[in-house]
Parts: sequence; structure tokens; C-alpha cells
Amino acid sequence: MNQKRNVILVTDGDQIARRTLEIAAKNVGARCISMSAGNPTRLSGKKMVDLIKSAAHDPVIVMFDDKGAEGQGLGEKAMMEVYNSPDINILGVLAVASNSSCCDGARVDVSITDSGAVVKGPVNKFGRTTKRKELQGDTVEILNDLDVPVVVGIGDIGKMYGADDYHYGAPITTQALLEIIERSGYQWERQP
Repeated sequence: MNQKRNVILVTDGDQIARRTLEIAAKNVGARCISMSAGNPTRLSGKKMVDLIKSAAHDPVIVMFDDKGAEGQGLGEKAMMEVYNSPDINILGVLAVASNSSCCDGARVDVSITDSGAVVKGPVNKFGRTTKRKELQGDTVEILNDLDVPVVVGIGDIGKMYGADDYHYGAPITTQALLEIIERSGYQWERQP
């Protein structure tokens, strides 16, 4: 019997995000598909699904990045392929804020600030609360069309003026991943 793989989608894929997500995934006992990193996304959704299916255990973290492209860029196209795969169960999305203001934003359930507070509404790329109603980012506009259990907003992964530095354990990204796992209702035995 083919069991669905449990996946967390992340809307960032630069090298700092990759390194930070590798550390945060280890912190929460998840697997990070490092090959999904790219600015913009280089792999097709089909290739990402193959990599997800070969991961040692769940949950599996996958990155998508449009590099600021207007409309549906490479990251969003790959994300839709993964989302629509019958082999994948989406636990949630880590929506990453950026300076992008040309595009529609994404509604989030909660966000994690640069100080680690869980807040209603979006944050900006620095992890600070904002008066906007939607999180602004370059690969997030498609999220409003997805039916996923939870969308958690975060500032620029691995940055936020050093608050999420991977050299110090990627604390904000780690907290955001745990928030997704807990809110999704996913039951798992934390891997070492």
C-alpha cells in the first residue's frame, strides 16, 4: 500500500534559507530536501515528489522560490505540482515575508515574530508585526488558493537581524515548523 508522505511547504529557497531549514529540520526531527533549494526553484514538482518519496522519514520540508517573478513563477508552478500529487499530504506552509509589494499577499493563520512571539496576522521580512492584512512575499500569492491545514508566517528565514541565524540553532524557523506540526494535528514520533 502506498502511504502518503507528510510535507511542509516553504516559500523561500536561497542558500541561507536552505542552511537554516536544514538545522531547523534536524531540531524538530524532520527531513529537509536540500536539493529543493534554489533562487529561483530549479527542480520540477515531479522531481520534488520523487525526492520526498525517497526521504528517510516524515515530516519532509520542501522549498519553493520565485526570485521575485510576477505572476506564477517556477517556484509556484513546482509547488502546485507537489500540492496536487496524490502521494503527498500537506501539513502546512511556512510563508516567508519579503520586500515584495507588487503582488497579492497571503493570508496566514499566525506568524512567528523575530522575538519568537506567536501573533495573529502577518509579519514583515524582519519578523516584525505589520498593519497589512496579508503577508507580502514573492512566492506566497498562490497560497490563498490552497486548502492546507495551517499557514504560518515568518520573516526572512535565517536573517531577521540575526534572530534566526543558523549558527545559533535557527530558533525562529524551528519554532515556526513546530507550530505547523502541532496545528496540523500530525502525530509523529520525533526522529533523533
